[in-house]
Amino acid sequence: VSTQSTGKPNYILKYTLTGHTKAVSSVKFSLDEKWIASSSADKTVKIWSAEDAKIERTITGHKMGISDVAWSHDSKLLVTASDDKTLKIWDFQTGKCLKTLKGHGNYVYCCNFNPQSNLIVSGSFDETVRIWDVRNGKCLKTLPAHSDPVSAVNFNRDGSLIVSSSYDGLCRIWDTASGQCMKTLIDDDNPPVSFVKFSPNGKYILA
Repeated sequence: VSTQSTGKPNYILKYTLTGHTKAVSSVKFSLDEKWIASSSADKTVKIWSAEDAKIERTITGHKMGISDVAWSHDSKLLVTASDDKTLKIWDFQTGKCLKTLKGHGNYVYCCNFNPQSNLIVSGSFDETVRIWDVRNGKCLKTLPAHSDPVSAVNFNRDGSLIVSSSYDGLCRIWDTASGQCMKTLIDDDNPPVSFVKFSPNGKYILA
């Protein structure tokens, strides 16, 4: 990225990552910035080198398309959310599935690790948010979060709070430990919310 005298960033296309056979749903850099993971409706996750954009591996195992992928904070694990109603935890080095997280009653649309990477949060078309134990793959809490599909779920920087958004027009803040709803953020005309996350310092929410 070079910034010219206008102050506007001047982005130059560096690579085009070609390989998925259907729509790409999510693209994420690993936190060590060495790798890029992409998920797709073609039921696969592809891992690319951020250095030269070459495919490192293709991860397969879901029975239906994948809507989201997320890295653990040490870049050793990946979690995927699929239309097959499951999430899967993968070992990045081997591409092996370590755990399949079952419990959602409909498509799983979004997922994320907490900063400690011992918990996963997921949101689904079943209108719930679930919190999972990474080690044993068990569901710790099911939050009756929304009245429409859940579009995004994110932890704050210390993992103590979760924010969720939904097509019902609401954003909600949850206490991770208790599962209690701390706040509901509502806009006057209530348009569907497609994404939400905390700012890096945790003081703000972007929706």
